Amino acid sequence: MLGLLRALRIWRAVLTLLLLLWWDGQPWTYRGGLTAERRLRRQQQRASWLTGELLSLGSAFIKLGQLLSARPDILPAGWVAELAALQDSVPAFSFDQVQTVLERELGPRCAEVIDLDPEPLGAASLAQVHRASLRSGRQVVLKVQRPGLDRLFRLDLEVMQQVAAVLQRNPNWGRGRDWPAMARECRRVLLRELDFRVEAQYAARFRQQFLDDERIRIPGVIWELSTRRVLCLDYLPGIKVNDREALLEAGIDPAAVAEVGAASYLKQLVRFGFFHADPHPGNLAVASDGALIYYDFGMMGLLSDGLRRRLGAMVRAAAARDSAALVEEMQAAGVISGGIDVGPVRRLVRLMLQEALTPPFTANVIDKLSGDLYDLVYGQPFRLPVELIFVMRALSTFEGVGRSLDPAFSLVAIAKPYLLPLMTSSGSGSNDLFNELGRQVGALSSRAAAFPRRLDESLERLEQGDLQLQVRLGESDRQFRRMALAQQSIGQSVLLGCLALATAIVGASARPLWSILPAAAALPVGLGWFRMQVKIRRDQRLEQLPGSNR
Repeated sequence: MLGLLRALRIWRAVLTLLLLLWWDGQPWTYRGGLTAERRLRRQQQRASWLTGELLSLGSAFIKLGQLLSARPDILPAGWVAELAALQDSVPAFSFDQVQTVLERELGPRCAEVIDLDPEPLGAASLAQVHRASLRSGRQVVLKVQRPGLDRLFRLDLEVMQQVAAVLQRNPNWGRGRDWPAMARECRRVLLRELDFRVEAQYAARFRQQFLDDERIRIPGVIWELSTRRVLCLDYLPGIKVNDREALLEAGIDPAAVAEVGAASYLKQLVRFGFFHADPHPGNLAVASDGALIYYDFGMMGLLSDGLRRRLGAMVRAAAARDSAALVEEMQAAGVISGGIDVGPVRRLVRLMLQEALTPPFTANVIDKLSGDLYDLVYGQPFRLPVELIFVMRALSTFEGVGRSLDPAFSLVAIAKPYLLPLMTSSGSGSNDLFNELGRQVGALSSRAAAFPRRLDESLERLEQGDLQLQVRLGESDRQFRRMALAQQSIGQSVLLGCLALATAIVGASARPLWSILPAAAALPVGLGWFRMQVKIRRDQRLEQLPGSNR
């Protein structure tokens, strides 16, 4: 019975969300007409509603919201920004339950833990953290998982799979998206977060990357006291990274902290490819000597060598402001779906490069660039890798933290020495640039050698009358498609109006029961009209973006 009530609660939230998304996509629902300001205001209201729903649904859905914040192709930019700031702060569970979990997980090893503080340092949806001491005198923190969380997670994830299957069967919601695959990925990620042994491995790997950097500190793992539901780490106290006044009182230069944080994150991306995917201020602190401390390693990102090389090519194309090359690289990386007209996409990318990457750079250039990117991909044939979204979000977070610490902070200036390896060698070898040049020269020479033969074949086909010329006018195609849809919509509207009028006339006659016939006929016509409006609205989204008609 509890499972049924839980499923009904989840389905109610899902259906309400879909209805709100459809409603917000209709221009006639905006009083006084649709404007960018009214759309943004409504998005903020909806995003706040969604955040509240996810918090009320509990642990699994709080984590789901954090994952959805990495999918700007599914939700509008305003929703994504709200979910990216979602913090899973929930009431702590009792200290008796903490002790029960520790005794069950650690067994006799629990005797090594002394002076366990009953008051938690922090409580979240998955676990809460308590400070303690070991018999050896080592100061540690114990991250203890909430009791009964595994069963609740699996129940919620099962309902998510059912929701995904229903969405995929709908021709409008399922087109261009693989909802079951998204649900499976969410299941894999969320169940992995329940296993604290995985987080322990992440923490150890992340710490290994900065062993030689005295400015960065990552707590060590106490392996003998870490299990599936308990994680034991060194206790590293510090000042919250965005507490500027406390830093100044401690004699720490906030500008130096901002530079160290940005440099450490760029090093994670370019040199190691293994990065902290959730670097909000709650997971960052500053030690008494100015070193930066990282906490919480449940969400980590990994950039594969192939993606890093592809990012290097994108950086080179963006630096050269070559929108055509950048679009080609995005297609090769699978960011843009194949078989589409890339003309409008290329114009939008060119506009982004001109506005965001033209000096002098604004203080929030990364935040603006990520916002433009989110607007570009929503509802369009883009499939940004989740890792890339985490990178953009983390860089935006660091940019905001840096500006709060130092008004003159510039992430672009700090990033230059780290981007140079990507622009020259894609981070995978010192000779990659020359290899790439050699490959392009070889391809050019091959085409040049084949040019006379291809020209001769073309002339021969032209003489024989076999040469056909195909011309595709992208803008004309779109105009004809809009005209056809408009004509169908008008026809359905007229037919729907006639059926409604017939229903009213027959209903007022001596035999009102016969009005059921035209009313029943109006139902499929109304459904077809509704689908047509959704299709027209979807086709208009790309053209409504700034610069799409340039």
